[in-house]
Amino acid sequence: MSLIRKPLNRRSILRAGALGGAALATPTIFTSRAWSAGYLNEPTGAEVVLGFNVPQTGAYADEGADELRAYQLAVKHLNGEGDGGLLNTFSSKELKGNGVNGKKVAFVTGDTQTKSDAARASAKRMIEKDGAIMITGGSSSGVAIAVQSLCQEAGVIFMAGLTHSNDTTGKDKRKNGFRHFFNTEMSGAALAPVLKNNYGTDRKAYHLTATTPGAGLRKNPSRSTPKAWAGRQQLLFVRRLALVTSRSTSRRF
Repeated sequence: MSLIRKPLNRRSILRAGALGGAALATPTIFTSRAWSAGYLNEPTGAEVVLGFNVPQTGAYADEGADELRAYQLAVKHLNGEGDGGLLNTFSSKELKGNGVNGKKVAFVTGDTQTKSDAARASAKRMIEKDGAIMITGGSSSGVAIAVQSLCQEAGVIFMAGLTHSNDTTGKDKRKNGFRHFFNTEMSGAALAPVLKNNYGTDRKAYHLTATTPGAGLRKNPSRSTPKAWAGRQQLLFVRRLALVTSRSTSRRF
């Protein structure tokens, strides 16, 4: 019996061509073996895989090394090794030191290089090739936004590492993206009264880093500074509150 129930016409041919083109254009991440499960990369064995995507090379390699050590320690605690760490402080007792939902936690790593394209490529590899159900890490807001978008497309959770920008969970927010790190608006609200009390209201210079968070800090003072300190006054906002890097720029008015 033929699968074609009626003669082909121009409209049906065009419709079939459009569907075929859409299928070919679909990223491989949507057609991977994982989509045959109840959700992307649903673990079927005794392990669950997490992806730690941190800068292992480049300007932020030291921060990436610290992140990775922390993640590795967390995995040990989740699996019941060591003294349990922060698990002992949680009010919820769902995490009992026997992994996640009874499955041992394994992990794979990637190098973001603090570059958006490299970070997306390593995250994609961990999702498609290694079966990661969550991606976390990074020391750049640009990287966080790029990887978060990929994870949304893939249908996996993204837990941002170090990201200061409002855009991560503001303009570029995604349902699958989560953060714990404060944003620039919070920094502005916290710093403005301290700077006013320590430096007065008659200064005209401010210091920002040439980064996405730096741009966010520049936009937020009007909502966080006292009225007496409004306008183009001194805003000594420094990335992560204390760190001035070689990539920073100064502006003077």
